[in-house]
Amino acid sequence: MQFRSRNRVTPEFNMSSMTDIVFLLLIFFMITSTMVTTSALDLNLPKAKGRTENNQNVSVNITKDLEYYIDTEPVAADNLEATLTGLLSGTEGKAIVLRAEQGVPIEKAVAVMDIAYRNQYKIVLAVDPK
Repeated sequence: MQFRSRNRVTPEFNMSSMTDIVFLLLIFFMITSTMVTTSALDLNLPKAKGRTENNQNVSVNITKDLEYYIDTEPVAADNLEATLTGLLSGTEGKAIVLRAEQGVPIEKAVAVMDIAYRNQYKIVLAVDPK
């Protein structure tokens, strides 16, 4: 007579509980990642190496005395937007290089950035590499 044990151990492993945990973690990280927002400006900063061969860039310079220059020509602050749209109309890859001296109030630089945003121009903030 052979007796069989009633408590037989099966060598199989049930993965359903493991997949439930993985899906819960996935949902948790998806929800928490959408709640995190950055408050940074989306700027195209110049790269340290290489040169841009694009000749359609227009340089806007702001001095400490709050004088505006487009390339080398002085422009009044009131006529800045009209002059920029006249220079960049009809060109592809429109870009403005903003060069503001140290000590210029941030409001003046943001005003030029706002002009670029309204007219859908790309803007690059030039910095002094050290």
